[in-house]
Amino acid sequence: MNAVPAAAVGILAGGGPLPAKVAEAAKAAGQPVFIIGFEGFAEPDVIAPWPHECVRLGAAGRMLSLLRAHGCTELVLIGPIRRPSLRSLCPDSEGARILARLGKALFAGDDGLLAALVRILGEEGFHVRGAHEFLSHSVVKPGVLGRYVPDAHAQADIRHGVMVAQALGRLDIGQGCVVQNGVVLAVEAMEGTDAMLARSGACRQPGEGGVLVKLLKPGQEKRADMPTLGPVTVRNAHAAGLRGIAFEAGNTLLTDRSECQAEADRLGMFLIAIDPATYGATPA
Repeated sequence: MNAVPAAAVGILAGGGPLPAKVAEAAKAAGQPVFIIGFEGFAEPDVIAPWPHECVRLGAAGRMLSLLRAHGCTELVLIGPIRRPSLRSLCPDSEGARILARLGKALFAGDDGLLAALVRILGEEGFHVRGAHEFLSHSVVKPGVLGRYVPDAHAQADIRHGVMVAQALGRLDIGQGCVVQNGVVLAVEAMEGTDAMLARSGACRQPGEGGVLVKLLKPGQEKRADMPTLGPVTVRNAHAAGLRGIAFEAGNTLLTDRSECQAEADRLGMFLIAIDPATYGATPA
């Protein structure tokens, strides 16, 4: 009796190293892989070793044709992209049809838009999976990673940051904030974590450094936009004068866990995976 061939995985790739890591994990599980790299966002060196094609964001018809031609029945959306303006999108006919189906979600926050996109891809016959389903080693349990532990002062800043981040998340604004001595120095919106960290550095107050808190939004569609941290985030947090980073255990992807921990240790920072429920906030 012939074995049933494994489902092919289509990876819709933005920036960063995670598209390749998902591809490696899928291949290790015996699943063929095809990557669609979004022009201007996907990093050519990252996707080059894999079967791939670069496609502009508005060319939905081309994307769907390529995915079907390569037998992709499962999809993973991974890697950051910036939301384009409708004018710059220039959709093809299929893209225009999908935009019409998105309707009011086009003008919602990122999570509302991504949730609608996941739904539509499902209606098109694809099973959308979260990157965390392939990268289980990149998601950690609650606890401290590395040598440094937040003291009581830092814990108080984390607690305040959790409340702020959860409030932002309920409004579908962003996933993180920076708190120092109980003062919110910066909150994350569409500019992303690194730009927020740069702003927070300019607002740094005298005294002990602040804390970056990054959480999944309450009710967020994890298959499209889980919080992500990498070694660059650690270095940027240090450059902004922060003491450490607190992120949501089980709901944050670490692009390179060992390097994140090594960088935090080298820079004298704490790195802690937390359960927001234990910090007096509503869990995601």
